[in-house]
Amino acid sequence: MTGRPEILFPLFGDLTKLDGVGPKTAQHLGQLQIEKPRDLLFTLPYAGIDRQRRDTIRDLPPGTVVTVEVVVGTHRPPRSKGGAYRIHVQDAGTEFTLVYFHARADYLSRLLPWGQRRVVSGKIDHFDGMAQIVHPDHVVPPAEAETIPAFEPVYPLTHGVSQRLMARAAAGALALAPDLPEWIDPTQKAREGWPDWRTALEDAHAPETQADLAPVAPARVRLAYDEFMAHQLTLGLARLRRRRAKGYVTKGTGALQAKVLESLPFALTGAQTRAVDEIANDMAAPLRMNRLVQGDVGAGKTLVAFMALLIAVEAGAQGVMMAPTEILARQHMEGLRPLAEAAGVRLDILTGRDKGTGRRDKLAALAAGEIQMLVGTHAVFQKDVAFHDLRLAVIDEQHRFGVTQRLELGQKGHAVDVLVMTATPIPRSLALAQYGDMDVSVLDEKPPGRKPITTALVSTERMGEVVDHLRGAIADGRQAYWVCPLVEESEAVDLTAAEDRFKHLRAALGEGRVGLVHGQMPPGEKDAAMARFEAGETAVLVATTVIEVGVNVPNATIMVIERAEIFGLAQLHQLRGRVGRGEAASTCLLMYRPPLSETARQRLTVLRETEDGFRIAETDLEMRGAGDLIGTAQSGLPRFRVADMEHQAALMEVAQSDARKLLAEDPELQSDRGQAARLLLWLMEQDRAIKLIGVG
Repeated sequence: MTGRPEILFPLFGDLTKLDGVGPKTAQHLGQLQIEKPRDLLFTLPYAGIDRQRRDTIRDLPPGTVVTVEVVVGTHRPPRSKGGAYRIHVQDAGTEFTLVYFHARADYLSRLLPWGQRRVVSGKIDHFDGMAQIVHPDHVVPPAEAETIPAFEPVYPLTHGVSQRLMARAAAGALALAPDLPEWIDPTQKAREGWPDWRTALEDAHAPETQADLAPVAPARVRLAYDEFMAHQLTLGLARLRRRRAKGYVTKGTGALQAKVLESLPFALTGAQTRAVDEIANDMAAPLRMNRLVQGDVGAGKTLVAFMALLIAVEAGAQGVMMAPTEILARQHMEGLRPLAEAAGVRLDILTGRDKGTGRRDKLAALAAGEIQMLVGTHAVFQKDVAFHDLRLAVIDEQHRFGVTQRLELGQKGHAVDVLVMTATPIPRSLALAQYGDMDVSVLDEKPPGRKPITTALVSTERMGEVVDHLRGAIADGRQAYWVCPLVEESEAVDLTAAEDRFKHLRAALGEGRVGLVHGQMPPGEKDAAMARFEAGETAVLVATTVIEVGVNVPNATIMVIERAEIFGLAQLHQLRGRVGRGEAASTCLLMYRPPLSETARQRLTVLRETEDGFRIAETDLEMRGAGDLIGTAQSGLPRFRVADMEHQAALMEVAQSDARKLLAEDPELQSDRGQAARLLLWLMEQDRAIKLIGVG
């Protein structure tokens, strides 16, 4: 089975083979991401029009769609060119008018001959107190009334594609759909009362009532499940492949960990201890670890990661910690340095900025095993970087790296254990879609000593008061962040916004008291501005969102976010987490430009009411949808045609356990059901998974 199975060929053929689809229409369909008959099968109607026959339109409100038999009366052509052509008609209870614009009289007299009976269907509206239907959707002789569907499906359209064409093309694609063997677990299918694959498609394309269009309709649930199942099989195969790759057995002695724990002024939380135990067990097993540590802002992920790195060092090996940006890598370095000193471990950093002899010396020390722990950006993946014995790679802020890069890390030839950390609390359904191939540890307790943060909404009209408040706080020796929005995608506009705010605050608060950081600065300047703020030389740091992840200045107790209404909830939550890291009480001011829309008010209110990142993420998902939440472009999130990650999270969980169970029983997908699952993978274009089975 090196290529696509023959039974699926028709579904992957040319659209122009379908009835009524020429090259031009095929091009238009491309606008809807429909490139082959298979795509039409999964483009389902999103609404339906009730066209059941009625006797009369009398007493029906405007906007109702009716199908009614009429006797055709007089034709009144328009007085002027392009005017309304009116035809009087009578049904069993009242009379009304059919109206056409730009229509030819000879065509209309053939379509609606005087004195004859016709069945018409269309939407009623009123004009001058008289009911009328403008451009009826259907007009047929009573003998052909059956050709008007009682419930007509409504498909998504694009320029050059009509409902009629879409329905015809979908019917053509359905005619090509073969009967396929069942890939769903038979008990699961029977329990849910799901139809077979082909029947499900036929039902979904021919709804008979509004209920058939709902996401909970059995045919739709089954088709959504198929998409989830294919996706989870792909992740499951990736997981199997990784697990088969022999890992190292890495067992720590606990000696270095004990030193670090003694040096800390507080004990680990229960959640941290649990996560460290789970990681230690994974590392001691002969399989490769692939674990996600998910923790809210300030839940103490870095400490967990450091303990994991110590296990590698205790076993006489090396560990590496990667961050998405240089600023973050340096921050990790600062944060880990005292811990490494307590443990007596040699820690170093490698970024794109290391050049010449400095870089050569570091590489030599790494290759010789003298550097036991390395912090860096993805520069640690360059060809000339060789470790003496690398056992653990910790990746921070995974959503900046994406699934593909995670796979690449595995293909580096090191059978290293992988630990991924994210401070973005991800709702369960998204976690399954994005990290379904990983084992997950959740840090759901805050370490002792983290102070709650007061969050307030302030209109931009009160800018003056906010600046006065800042002036007072600075006089008390405190520091503040001031975040400017990314208004346009254009960097230039953001830049002026940030620079204007910088000038304004500098004028108000004093020349040397305000610093500026934005995306356009050369890395050196950016780091210098951050360093001045960390050292307390500047009291206010004006920034675009470069500071959202990982920045740690305990003395900063105020966070002002301008135009908060245009930020994502998760992002606002991340930004707020930059304060509240020291002894003093902290505040976060969400400044908005009035008037606030209802959704914006709801979103900002959630932030004011809770600091629970998971609750915030769930709300964000409900309000914005999955693509926005992680920026679909780089999220590596699958795009489903039928399934809806926001509202079918439970279904995704079932698909995950089903896929894992199937792979546990039949890892090569050789059984009858396994072979059917292979067809599903081809059907859902999961080519990556097919390669993982070692096919093709």
